[in-house]
Amino acid sequence: MGSYKLRWRRKRLLARAFLKRRQLRPLSVRLEGLRKGQILLFATLRNERIRLPYFLRYYRDLGVEHFLFVDNGSGDGGGDYLAAQPDVSVWTTDHSYKASRYGMDWIMHLLRRHGHGRWCLTVDVDEFLIYPFCETRPLRALTDWLDASGIRTFSAMMLDMYPRGPVEEQPYREGQNPFEIAQWFDSGNYMISRNWGLGNLWIQGGPRARAFFADNPKAAPALNKIPLVKWHRSYAYVSSTHMMLPRGLNLVFDAWGGEKASGCLLHAKFLDTFALKAQEEMARGQHYAQSREYAAYLEGLRTQPDFWCKWSEKYINWRQLEILGLMSKGNWA
Repeated sequence: MGSYKLRWRRKRLLARAFLKRRQLRPLSVRLEGLRKGQILLFATLRNERIRLPYFLRYYRDLGVEHFLFVDNGSGDGGGDYLAAQPDVSVWTTDHSYKASRYGMDWIMHLLRRHGHGRWCLTVDVDEFLIYPFCETRPLRALTDWLDASGIRTFSAMMLDMYPRGPVEEQPYREGQNPFEIAQWFDSGNYMISRNWGLGNLWIQGGPRARAFFADNPKAAPALNKIPLVKWHRSYAYVSSTHMMLPRGLNLVFDAWGGEKASGCLLHAKFLDTFALKAQEEMARGQHYAQSREYAAYLEGLRTQPDFWCKWSEKYINWRQLEILGLMSKGNWA
């Protein structure tokens, strides 16, 4: 795709986000004292109240200094819970998730309005960033190193976590660390290709591919993401957080072939809340490709699958993931 077409595509995405700003209603906005160098987190959610206490605690401990949420019509009290948090700003909307590019138009407006010049982390509330040395170094240490190295984006592979045994057998409690239940992941079984048009890697596989898309693995969800960005108002996410424009932001390999520092997003989708969530989202029909992904989930869940297999690995720490080739510290020492 030519540079002119890419620039035009980026302008259209930015224009969409600007127009969709009118769909957001402020519920509780606490941005008056926001400082220039603060690390921000952006997320869209719907009916995820049970996950929020641990999600906020996890990212506060990493060093996120303010959270910006879009609540898309929750009916479980999640918006009110967030509005009561002193380091959270919340906007609400009842407009179509699908028509907003699956929430990205709303998030891009907030990124453009409040994220310019700051390191911004864009994740779902079931995604937990793991990066090199994360047990001993705060997120600020990573962003300082990225700044010093002239790196504007930090990529992460989404790693689906799951329990041993049927998902429904281990109830998740509000505030609980989900990885006390979902302790396992696939150490292999991943397909990687290059999207030459935008320069990003395209990664598929893992338990979702083998459990729900075994007959058509190329239809499995993408696992490549760029969640952490030193945001500029001219940037745009193209497809969720999988790829960006300008396309140079997608390059995760050095020119000489060595891998840049990267992380993983531990994905806590497979808890006992999963079946109910899949039913809700399938009924709403607000997801990509006529909610094909959720249709596959519901079909597969009828047999109450156990994702664990003889190739499953129990999660220990980030060094384990680096040894397995799922993330890298690059030249960050």
